[in-house]
Amino acid sequence: MRGCCVLPFSFPHIAIGVSHSHSFTIHTPTSKSILSSIHNHPFSPTSLHAQQQQQPHHHQEEDEESFQILTSVKTDYNHIMIVDTPKSTMLLLDSSHNVHSILYKDKKWTNSYWDEFSSLPAIVPKGPIAILGLGGGTAAHLMLELWPALQLEGWEIDDILIDKARDYFGLSDLEKTNEDGGILNVHIGDAFIPSDDLHRRYAGIVVDLFSDGKVLPQLQEVSTWLELHDRLMANGRFMVNCGGIDGVDGSTDPKKLSNDEAWLLNAAIKALLKAFPGQLSWKRMPKETGQNFMALTGPLPDLKSWSANVPSPLSTGVMDWKPCEIVSGI
Repeated sequence: MRGCCVLPFSFPHIAIGVSHSHSFTIHTPTSKSILSSIHNHPFSPTSLHAQQQQQPHHHQEEDEESFQILTSVKTDYNHIMIVDTPKSTMLLLDSSHNVHSILYKDKKWTNSYWDEFSSLPAIVPKGPIAILGLGGGTAAHLMLELWPALQLEGWEIDDILIDKARDYFGLSDLEKTNEDGGILNVHIGDAFIPSDDLHRRYAGIVVDLFSDGKVLPQLQEVSTWLELHDRLMANGRFMVNCGGIDGVDGSTDPKKLSNDEAWLLNAAIKALLKAFPGQLSWKRMPKETGQNFMALTGPLPDLKSWSANVPSPLSTGVMDWKPCEIVSGI
């Protein structure tokens, strides 16, 4: 699967009571526990009925949070599951049931890496911005709220996923030109296929491509980034969700790395640095939001100026970007 985003969670195991309608009540206020419950249940009528007989229902209304499976379908690329709770709608993909998109019902902010992409328009030229890995459109929602005149182009390989995102994540609303001229144009297809029409087209490109909870292997290849770079206009930038720690080989001893060298534990960032030497910055999200590595191409921006041109909490978060440098002589 290509074209979705992953927020890795570690889910505790809990038992729940279930019903044939795929509507559930659990006695915990956290979405992590909801996802733990889903992770431990195959959703067939037989298994649901058996689980209902095995698990007693509890009645602690002050603690309970209900959720419902809105749809569950397998496609050529994904196992799509969309979960609705009183506070949010979540897109789960693959057997891991990682969260690939989330839409809160009272806000666009997610307090996670999706928000980071909305800082990109402040440091790129005027022009369209592409999102490779649109998923349910989490990043697009906030980007168009903060930058209502933005021209977004979202790429997603799974047409059924796009249909579901239109039904349950308000994607179709973003595909209509708003009063400021902003819009999301959706492209269904393989984002890696070369096209002359894309030459120097984008001011910025957001890259958020995963499969089975891991960054696509193509993003660990220098050649991929050099080919995608052809789509950026002069002074354009990539902003990339690089996932977590991976690709560690015998030449990299994590114990010998300084805090400023943690990026060496991520294969996608290492490939990006080879493609754009001296032109790569990085940051790592906090532990409570998944510890994803983020990468930004081009010269390190003036952080104070960048901070002044984006709203809080982005104004604080952009100050964490730093250049990829090896300082310990590894």
